[in-house]
Amino acid sequence: MFRFVRYPSALMLICFFLLSSNPARGEDDGSIMRTLIPAVAYGTTFYMHDHDGRIQFYKSFFTNLGTTYALKALISKERPNGKDDDSFPSGHTSVAFQGAAFIHKRYGLKWAAAAYAGAAYVGWRRVDTDNHYTVDVVAGAAIGIASSLIFTKPYKGFVVTPLADNGVYGVAISKQW
Repeated sequence: MFRFVRYPSALMLICFFLLSSNPARGEDDGSIMRTLIPAVAYGTTFYMHDHDGRIQFYKSFFTNLGTTYALKALISKERPNGKDDDSFPSGHTSVAFQGAAFIHKRYGLKWAAAAYAGAAYVGWRRVDTDNHYTVDVVAGAAIGIASSLIFTKPYKGFVVTPLADNGVYGVAISKQW
C-alpha cells in the first residue's frame, strides 16, 4: 500500500500542483515552492528522528543563505524587470535547490525527485516572471546544491565518491554504521 508519510516527495508533489495552480493567489513567482522544499527537507529530519541530519541541514542552509546574500551585496546586477539591483544570484532558486539537494544527499533520490522538480519550477518561474536572468538562476542552483553537497552525509547505506587526484582516478565506497 502506498503511504504518503513514507514518501514525503509524493506529498510534496501533490502540494506543488495544488499550490502552483491557485489563481486567487495572484501570479506565482515560485515563492511558495521556495519555502515548501526546505521546510519538507527540515521536517524530514524530524520524521526520521535524525538529529545529525538536522545539524547538517542548518550548516548547509545558512551557508547557502550567507553565500547567496553576500554575492547579492557584492554584485549589483539589475533585475530584468528593473525592480532593484539584487538579481544575481537567485535567492529563491538557491534555497529551493539547497533543500532538494539536502534531501537527495541525506535520504536518496526517491525522496528528492519531487523536490528537484519543484526547485526546477522555482527557477523557471523566476526567469518567466522577469525576476531573474537564466544565469542568475543557474548560479543560485549551483550555490544551493554545493552547500548541501559539502555539509550533508548520507543517512544510511553506501556512499560512492568519485576520486581524481594527480592523474589517479577511481571511486571510494564507504558505509555509515
